[in-house]
Amino acid sequence: MTDNAPDHLDPDDDPSAVTFVGFVLSLAHTAAVHFGDVPDPVTGQTAPPHLPAAKQMIDILALIEEKTRGNLTAEERQLLEQLVYELKMRFIEVSKGGPAAPEPSRIILP
Repeated sequence: MTDNAPDHLDPDDDPSAVTFVGFVLSLAHTAAVHFGDVPDPVTGQTAPPHLPAAKQMIDILALIEEKTRGNLTAEERQLLEQLVYELKMRFIEVSKGGPAAPEPSRIILP
C-alpha cells in the first residue's frame, strides 16, 4: 500500500461494494426478467415468462427472509417483505395469463 491509501475501504465509498439491499434487489430484478417484465441485461431482449425460474427466485428471497428474521434493519426487513409479496402477486397474475408487464412495474424501477 502507498502512504496515501487508506488501511481499509469503507463500503459506503465503494459503489461496487455488495450490500444486502443490492443483493436482494438483484434477485428481484432477476425474477422480473423471468416474468418477462424487463429486458435481459445481457441480450437486451425481453423474453416470454419463464415461471419455474421466477418461482425459484421468489423461493430464494422467501428463504432469505426466513433465515434472516431478527437480524435485519427495519428498512431491510420491510424491503424484503414487500418484494416477496409483490413477486408472489406477480407470479399469480402471470400464471393466470395476466398481462406481460404491469404498468408501471411495481417490483423493479430502474
